[in-house]
Amino acid sequence: MTDQDLQQLRREKWRLDGKPIRTIEEARAFVEGVGFCLMYPVRPTMPVPTFIGAFVGSDTRLPTWQHAYSDPRALAATDLMVRLLRERSAYEANVFDENNAFLVAASAFPYFYALVGERNPKLAPKQGPRSAYSPLACDAFALINRDGPISKQKLQEALGGSVSLPALDKALGELLAKLRITRVDYKADEGSFWDVLYRWSPDAVREGVNLSVQQALSALLSKYLDCVVAADQAELESFFGNFVARSRVKEAVNALLAARELSFVHVSGRSMLQITPAKEPIGTSVRPQRAAK
Repeated sequence: MTDQDLQQLRREKWRLDGKPIRTIEEARAFVEGVGFCLMYPVRPTMPVPTFIGAFVGSDTRLPTWQHAYSDPRALAATDLMVRLLRERSAYEANVFDENNAFLVAASAFPYFYALVGERNPKLAPKQGPRSAYSPLACDAFALINRDGPISKQKLQEALGGSVSLPALDKALGELLAKLRITRVDYKADEGSFWDVLYRWSPDAVREGVNLSVQQALSALLSKYLDCVVAADQAELESFFGNFVARSRVKEAVNALLAARELSFVHVSGRSMLQITPAKEPIGTSVRPQRAAK
């Protein structure tokens, strides 16, 4: 396989080949097919599809999140993305940047939750010197748990007029990073609506809690390699290092190689990992018939 072959296969899978998604059915199929994607491209680039790229049907001159507010393509893509969140076909996470949604397909989400989410989701976050949550995040969680789904506007009012929107966004980002809450809707006059995740999707959270980190990581590594076609180990460690320790990624890759679920493929001189191709069934040989006399 050449590098050009690899890029072409990715372009087809990531809908960058002039076949943009426009309907909710197409959007649902895209996210389910790739497993996870970023909303907007990032710099430096990383091998992961983007929802805006699939919506546009190209990776040329795509807006980043900093310029999305003024791009009509980004506004239309966001509307479609929110519909996916609303129907639970996709879930949103705060992994790479709090302003750039990381979307996870419904089928992959329990595995992602097992890596990132809280093992006791109903236990309210507590503040303290070693806590990952600020006092404002703890207060916001308590309100969302009590009154959700609730809009950001009403949440700000309930928390008090002294709470600024940037401070509230930071607190919501802390909760989203641990999958304590999820965005469930958006209205132009009220903004985003939030609910606690364990109430919004109890089955997905329950499944994630019962999965081990090893099970979840192995499943997501396979899904990622299916999405990108092939990747080298450094790319895998860089990507999944945002969720778990890189040492765990190495262990999971070695286990999948030992089980022959992964194998190596040479791409323009580079040794890369891929999902082991299925063996073709051995066909029954058929003797040629004798020509009629």
